[in-house]
Amino acid sequence: MTMNKLIKLSPNQVNDFVCAATKCDFDVDISYNRFTVDAKSILGVFGLDFRKPLKVSYQGFNKDFEIYLDQHAVAC
Repeated sequence: MTMNKLIKLSPNQVNDFVCAATKCDFDVDISYNRFTVDAKSILGVFGLDFRKPLKVSYQGFNKDFEIYLDQHAVAC
C-alpha cells in the first residue's frame, strides 16, 4: 500500500529531509504537481517549489521517517 503525506519544507530543511529519506530501506518519492523526484536525491529535491505543500509517497515503514514527516505535515 502506498502512503502519501503532504509536507511543507523550506530550502534549509532539504538536507535533513534527504537524510531522513536515505535511512529508509524502501523507495521514497517527493512531488509537486506533475514533477516527481527521488526523495533521496538532494539535487532533485532542490528542484521543487517550496512555496507549496509537497507530496511524499512511499511503500514501507520507518518509525523515524514517520516522525519526521509528522513534524512537517500540512493539514489537508
